[in-house]
Amino acid sequence: MTIRDGGAAPIRTVLVDDHALLREGLRAVLERHDGIAVVGEAGSFDAALAEVAHTRPDVVVVDLKLTAGTDYEGMRLISELTRWDPQPAILVLTTFLDDDLVVRAVRAGARGYVVKDVDTTELVRAIRALAGGGSAFDPRSSTIVMRTMSGERNVSAELTDREREVLRLLADGLSNAAIGRRLYISESTVKFHIRNLIRKLGVTKRTDAVYVASKRGYI
Repeated sequence: MTIRDGGAAPIRTVLVDDHALLREGLRAVLERHDGIAVVGEAGSFDAALAEVAHTRPDVVVVDLKLTAGTDYEGMRLISELTRWDPQPAILVLTTFLDDDLVVRAVRAGARGYVVKDVDTTELVRAIRALAGGGSAFDPRSSTIVMRTMSGERNVSAELTDREREVLRLLADGLSNAAIGRRLYISESTVKFHIRNLIRKLGVTKRTDAVYVASKRGYI
């Protein structure tokens, strides 16, 4: 947030939601609070990019679902905005609360995630936190982030170098026998490593192990 005339400038905020009525209500609620100025609105991906480019906001409040035909286009918007300079702080405000969505939003660049039943006080606090350089999650999304990120760090630390090698070769589509030949180990040893990988990654099949490991950046 910039400083003007000895005081903090209002937090310039853009609202992105495909429902105009909701945007109008949200604008009315936010502008009752000192220090927040809604400088723009948008109802689609393209309109949001144009509005953010024009208004240069401090915070962009984004719904994940922006069009009826495409699920979670807001995720694509988050990824695009995080490449901008200056980069606005992005707060997800959505009806969807799912482990995968919360983690995907954070990885895409969102610094906050709250559901639409949050009260006004908490929403304003979240916007102010992001404008101040922090992050903001409601209790449910915060639990998801902490549980998922902590679990991923623990699993990553548990994987041995050999298990990572086996994972990479599994991802290349090699059979157990081919992996054994490549690594100069027996096929039974390959099977041992794969069983450990399946256990550590919390999956039931070798194909799922590759998928999960790829999503988490292990390979």
